[in-house]
Amino acid sequence: MRLIDRVMPRPGARARVLVSAAMMLLALAVLAVAGLTGGSAPKRPVSTAPSARYGPTGTATPHPTGGTPTVFGPAPPKNDPALWLGSNSAPVTVEEFGDFQCPHCASFARRTEPELRRRYVDTGVVRFVWRDYPWIGKESERAAIAARAAARQGRFWPYHDALYAHRFPENSGHLDDDYLRGIAQRLGLDLSRFDADRRDPRVRAQVRREMGFAEALGMSGTPAFLINGTSLFGDQSLTTFVAAIEKARVGR
Repeated sequence: MRLIDRVMPRPGARARVLVSAAMMLLALAVLAVAGLTGGSAPKRPVSTAPSARYGPTGTATPHPTGGTPTVFGPAPPKNDPALWLGSNSAPVTVEEFGDFQCPHCASFARRTEPELRRRYVDTGVVRFVWRDYPWIGKESERAAIAARAAARQGRFWPYHDALYAHRFPENSGHLDDDYLRGIAQRLGLDLSRFDADRRDPRVRAQVRREMGFAEALGMSGTPAFLINGTSLFGDQSLTTFVAAIEKARVGR
């Protein structure tokens, strides 16, 4: 299966692709001129890794050998540490842009992520950072808000895992208030506080800022990852993730 087939396209993706292609051609032209004049393009990779710096654009420049591109873009919005998993001093940061209705995100969460946690998070090599990209619909945003409400009680990751444990058809109405409260209840959350936090406009604003950041980077679907600033798209195999993490670990 081609890589693009493993990423869920967003509505209007064709228009985005055309715009992105034009921007990429422009970026390549700038790079070519810089190469002829001995200069270099002042772009920097996007990541929340400790050594990261941020550039002003939202384009992706292809790797010259045809490998995974490095994403360049604006500084990300401040991320809640409750949505991190692993040591702050880990040499590799893996940022996931995910949607709680996305079947490929669910596959990654159930099939690949547990092993990556065991190998790399538990050993201090990787810090996972969650970034909301609820592009599928209102239920995606509702679930993202609920997960952030759980985060305020220190239970984001158990709530994340519970949302992905049972996946329903997209926008089918299953991710309603009763279902989201039911997860909170099973996890032992204070339901009154959970409900109040879901109504807090600051929580909704956080979710929407994260989505805006993903859109500014030109992320075409979910799941999408930044591994120390280098992009990896789709529900890839464990072997692919291991190779990308090891490369980032050595190249730091």
